[in-house]
Amino acid sequence: MIRTDTLPPASALWTLHRPGDFLDCYSVASTLSPREAAEKGLALPRWAAGLLALRNTLVRPFGLKTGAPDTPIFPTCLESEHELVLGTDDRHLNFRIGLIRAGGRLYMSTWVHPHNVWGRAYLRLVMPFHILISRGAVARMATDARARR
Repeated sequence: MIRTDTLPPASALWTLHRPGDFLDCYSVASTLSPREAAEKGLALPRWAAGLLALRNTLVRPFGLKTGAPDTPIFPTCLESEHELVLGTDDRHLNFRIGLIRAGGRLYMSTWVHPHNVWGRAYLRLVMPFHILISRGAVARMATDARARR
């Protein structure tokens, strides 16, 4: 079962987190390594990939990062046996996606530090999509059939 959760204290994301930052966390029973979970869970479904393409088209004139066909959508910031942190820094906000294994569960968290009013507005705008995409990603990371509910 996917559950809204608290990021384990051992996560590197806690070293970034400051008051006013966004931090969410979902978890699921999984035997996947953080890298395997990222490969399986962060492969976007067609509708989410379409939203990302639309986002890239809309933000390109503002000079925000849009990625390139030859580069990963989320560059690796940190990787260990138990944790993987992906993300980037941009003009309007910094963000990271953290995947950490603990106690038979895989936790996926998103940390966002908005730099200005545009970063906060952007975060509010994408939040409904973020929740759908994140929960779907965590569901794909489950290795227990019962956990997919």
